[in-house]
Amino acid sequence: MSLKIDRLNSIFVKEISKILQNEIKDENIKFVTVTGCEITNDLSFAKVYVTIFDKEKKGVTLKALDGAKGFIRSLLSQRIDIRHTPELKFIFDESIEYGEKIEKIIKDLNK
Repeated sequence: MSLKIDRLNSIFVKEISKILQNEIKDENIKFVTVTGCEITNDLSFAKVYVTIFDKEKKGVTLKALDGAKGFIRSLLSQRIDIRHTPELKFIFDESIEYGEKIEKIIKDLNK
């Protein structure tokens, strides 16, 4: 991956986190953490990985994020100086749950 894409990935994570924390009024989106971003080389799409505090509201929260992605994208276009702001796709990041599962298995093996 290029240095420009890596830099944009980290900028997107920071800016989307700020937008979710300060600009979004939807209560379903309040406890969302942005864990990563992968922007395609042609800057047309961005996969935004998120974790959700309340696992029972995972579906509702992802649906609310999907509904707010146009608003988030418009704010990103104002804050980040790039020619074309990528389409956003929010994806639930399962790596934390996977890590917790592996950690539990290791603890059980050590007993």
